[in-house]
Amino acid sequence: MAGSGTAHLRGPEALLRVESLVVEYPAKSGVVQAVSDISFDVLPGETLGIVGESGCGKSTTGRAVLRLDRVTSGRIEFNGESIGDASESRMRTLRRDMQMIFQDPVGSLNPRRTVRDIVAEGLAIEGKPTAERDATSSAVLGQVGLGGERFAGMLPRQLSGGQAQRVAIGRALAVKPTLLICDEPVSALDVSVQAQIINLLEKLKAEFDLTVVFIAHDLGVVRAVSDNVMVMYLGKVCEFGDSAQVYENPAHPYTRALLDSVPLTDPDKGFEGPALEGDVPSPLNPPSGCRFRNRCPSVQDVCATEEPMMREVGSGQFAACHFPLKNIARKLGADGRSAVPTAPVS
Repeated sequence: MAGSGTAHLRGPEALLRVESLVVEYPAKSGVVQAVSDISFDVLPGETLGIVGESGCGKSTTGRAVLRLDRVTSGRIEFNGESIGDASESRMRTLRRDMQMIFQDPVGSLNPRRTVRDIVAEGLAIEGKPTAERDATSSAVLGQVGLGGERFAGMLPRQLSGGQAQRVAIGRALAVKPTLLICDEPVSALDVSVQAQIINLLEKLKAEFDLTVVFIAHDLGVVRAVSDNVMVMYLGKVCEFGDSAQVYENPAHPYTRALLDSVPLTDPDKGFEGPALEGDVPSPLNPPSGCRFRNRCPSVQDVCATEEPMMREVGSGQFAACHFPLKNIARKLGADGRSAVPTAPVS
């Protein structure tokens, strides 16, 4: 493994490769460290789920992949081509193969254009004739469940949140992308509508042979759609691995805490375990060593002085922790907090 931010590197077959990505924003009182040295790759046909609390850098990561946010340093490759080295005209071409579904379904749509024109916007930029644009728009709207002239002639303000998100999905798919980045695509929707959109995305992924990066803070949603999951905290990768493996046997205390904080279906039982204590530190001045140490129930002295390196803790499962929970007999004390390991696990 190479570097503290490396999640995994699986060879040149990766469709998307991110290496040592850093994204920082200048501020009056310093520099906001939104993403700090993270690396990962996504193979063709995979769905990578990126999960974490608000402000962890997951949306910034997604936007950086499409060069919608300025990258401070690092390298992003799509299908073997460096995104950072591409000209603006080349990026416009590349974005036909890399599309994004934004978090705000209504705000991401042009309020003055009809649904038909919104879906065909990318085709218009390509210079496709009107007849072809209209035919493609009608076909795609049918695939996302909004077929017929009734929806095609509507404006965004006439749509529900779920309908607007379907239009956004249709707009992304109309140009036949290879990579689809979904930035919190269901967070603004009702639970019943969330299920419809998730099922739709799964169906369309198979139909269009898509590779997907699915960004969300909802652990249940990420588990349902992802082959692999990457957990982020304060701009860093905490854990990466097969979705089922990470959820069933988390290695990083932050992942464990996130899972413990999910309410159970039985209202009498409440939460599975203790909720996270303390506040997320400021990205203007992140803690030394491990960034999670001021909230970690397993913190020890070394956590304040040495940044943990990403290392393999199981077959294809990696964690950046001095004292990973993998293969540690986890016991809860009287206060409901995890027992502190006494030595690193090799």
